[in-house]
Amino acid sequence: MHDVALRLYWRLPFALRSLVASARGWQLRRWRYGAETEELVAQALERERWSPAQWQAWREERLAFVLHRAATRVPYYRDLWSARRRRGDRASWEVLAHWPTLEKEAVRHRPEAFLADDCRPERMFEDHTSGSTGTPLRLWQSRATVRQWYALFEARWRRWYGVSRHDRWAILGGQMVAPVWRQRAPFWVWNAALHQLYVSVYHLSPRLIPDALAALRRHGITHVLGYPSALDALARSPVSDRRRIETLKVAIANAEPVYRHQRARIASGLRCPVRETYGMAEAVAAAGECEAGRLHLWPEAGIIELFDGDAGRPGAAVGDLVATGLLNPDMPLIRYRTGDRATRATDQPCPCGRTLPVLRRIEGRRDDAIVTPDGRWVGRLDPVFKGGLPIREAQIVQEEIDRIRVPYVPAPGFAPRHARQIETRLRARLGRVTVILEECDHIPRGAGGKLRGVVSLVHRRRAYATGGAAVPRQ
Repeated sequence: MHDVALRLYWRLPFALRSLVASARGWQLRRWRYGAETEELVAQALERERWSPAQWQAWREERLAFVLHRAATRVPYYRDLWSARRRRGDRASWEVLAHWPTLEKEAVRHRPEAFLADDCRPERMFEDHTSGSTGTPLRLWQSRATVRQWYALFEARWRRWYGVSRHDRWAILGGQMVAPVWRQRAPFWVWNAALHQLYVSVYHLSPRLIPDALAALRRHGITHVLGYPSALDALARSPVSDRRRIETLKVAIANAEPVYRHQRARIASGLRCPVRETYGMAEAVAAAGECEAGRLHLWPEAGIIELFDGDAGRPGAAVGDLVATGLLNPDMPLIRYRTGDRATRATDQPCPCGRTLPVLRRIEGRRDDAIVTPDGRWVGRLDPVFKGGLPIREAQIVQEEIDRIRVPYVPAPGFAPRHARQIETRLRARLGRVTVILEECDHIPRGAGGKLRGVVSLVHRRRAYATGGAAVPRQ
């Protein structure tokens, strides 16, 4: 929403705000679901048991179609291959390995150039990325693509967990459904069209969390989808406020890495299983966690390659996640750098019996890394806060190459010795740096309401100085 419209929206009574949300929900429902949805869901569930040969044949045929359409009908790629031909490059666009990687900035700069000639954007669904790493991307999808995408969500983000889109569910998200300065309930809206309770993560302070939990109980929520940090906040509320939500079957975590200690706390606090998911507005990659605890990729979404962070070669066991979308041939993204890192699993097949590929984990965004004085790039700093430290949440901010600021929200029992533990653990990983601990009662969220565990201002300044060029990666 624009600022003026948003302010007007905030002034509406709760019932009218929910009515506006429901009207938008009806629009989304018409785009996402149709008479074909149940058949698409059934087909997705059937493909989960396909043999490797079946998957290979399907993906080869689909990839050939997408590459041909991109090279011949999409202005950005057509110009790219024409320029290569003029230089005497005889590489074939029919081979995926011959395509260069695609950076987000190219899509951000000229999004319309990625639309096929026969597409009319005013007749397509326009979506945007969250913008957590810069200006949001504009994306377009046909109705058929949107419905295929959401059929996969229905199959593998719901049916796997015993729920459906017809059940009442909740999102803990970053939409501004209530002004941050309003520190009282309701800080949510009810979207009747999607059977959805939308709860603002900007209001999940210790004082307001009991109201959020009460809303989940009152609406009979069967599944809740949210950032792990937001789910963790609910789970860490006082026991007296965490009366069992009898209808709740699963907590679905997305958009942030799920750390082991968070998973245990969410499962215990909300008294339901926790399932990790992965996806993006670009619709080029997605994954869901099965009942055996494995993170399965969705082969229909795209071809996944892991690129070695140093040499930029594909085929790494751990590396930058590069995806070629298969679902959206109208705005194809070929060898697109998602900005995430992943680790392949080596212990396949999965005990659940599905033949979908398995990732051991999503490592998180490349930007979430610290540049050390001796030139290293260090990520995965969540162990700094393990071991029962009494803190509610924390963030690591690199302000200078040798200065780290740690805003943290203490829990009861926090003492100077715990502060020293954090300092010691950071220096053990980063070397000789100054660590400044900053006690606060809330850590501001970034774009879309996400809590970034690690923020490197040094990294951002270097990227800006090089005009957004690639920088060394963890």
